[in-house]
Amino acid sequence: MIRRALRQGLRGILLTWLTLSTLFLATRAATDKATLIQGTLEGNARVSGLPEQLALTQQLLHRYNLDRPLFYLAWQPAAGWQWHGSHNQYHQWLLQLAQGSLGYSYQEDAPVMHLLGRALRYTLPLTLLAAGFSLLLAVHLALWVSCRPTARSLVLAVLHALQSIPLFLLAVCLLLLLANPDVVAWFPAFGLGDAETEINWLQQPGYLLYHLTLPVLSLVLVSLPALTIQLDGALQQELSQKYIVTARAKGASRSRAVRQHALRNALLPSITLLTELLPSLVAGSVVVEVLFALPGMGRLLAEAAATQDYPVLVGAAGLTALVRLLAQALADMLYQMADPRIRLSQ
Repeated sequence: MIRRALRQGLRGILLTWLTLSTLFLATRAATDKATLIQGTLEGNARVSGLPEQLALTQQLLHRYNLDRPLFYLAWQPAAGWQWHGSHNQYHQWLLQLAQGSLGYSYQEDAPVMHLLGRALRYTLPLTLLAAGFSLLLAVHLALWVSCRPTARSLVLAVLHALQSIPLFLLAVCLLLLLANPDVVAWFPAFGLGDAETEINWLQQPGYLLYHLTLPVLSLVLVSLPALTIQLDGALQQELSQKYIVTARAKGASRSRAVRQHALRNALLPSITLLTELLPSLVAGSVVVEVLFALPGMGRLLAEAAATQDYPVLVGAAGLTALVRLLAQALADMLYQMADPRIRLSQ
């Protein structure tokens, strides 16, 4: 078990490094230095003369390591391949990454880790609440449907219809129905009110959950159908097994056979959905946060993409890759807990 954990950890580190390296090299190669410098000079009213502009330009290029070659090797049409040694952007980025730093934002001139941490204060509770409610509702709904075969067709038809609705359209419908003064204004339409400036989940959980109700509901409704349909299909397969037939022959009701016997084995195929659930909720939270004007990862990524703030985009992509790796590790652990027959390969 320790070997497998170490092997998975090393594989996760390797995949994360490859993902981040590819994104870093691609975004740095696409970085327009002239646009970056011009935007900084225009935003700095104190810089007026040419000498000051040149000095600030050199300072800016040095701060972001843009005055160095991109990689260890570079092709020059006149000179051919040239070796730059450790004096390059990628090597400096690796040193910063080893120290737990993702560099500085081009636009806010702040550490990327600080910006991501500030955004996660809103995105993390939103994603965890959506994941918890989705799993809880999916299990109970699948059990309810399996215990009532007459209602199964209708419920599955509704779930398939709900699954076909895009997240953006679903969130807009919730806004028009539950946050519209002309219909029902039960919930706020956007933002976090006064809590947006300084948030404390422990001191004011009710107030913040009230503002997160529609975003969480949007994510739950978009992820619930797939989880429920998958679990219901697994339960139907288990209900045809001989041990269920034996339990029913001994007098167990359908509800008891489903809950006490079929559920545990039916959860095994559904565990694989956890690998996709958390990353999909993180991606969905970007859409939801932009639509509901929440100061989380969605707003941060939207602003970074609009301003070509590539360090922030690379950091967010690395965070998403890390979430997927953690979800895979969690699914593997749950597999072992749910089925003792699973033997770890050496």
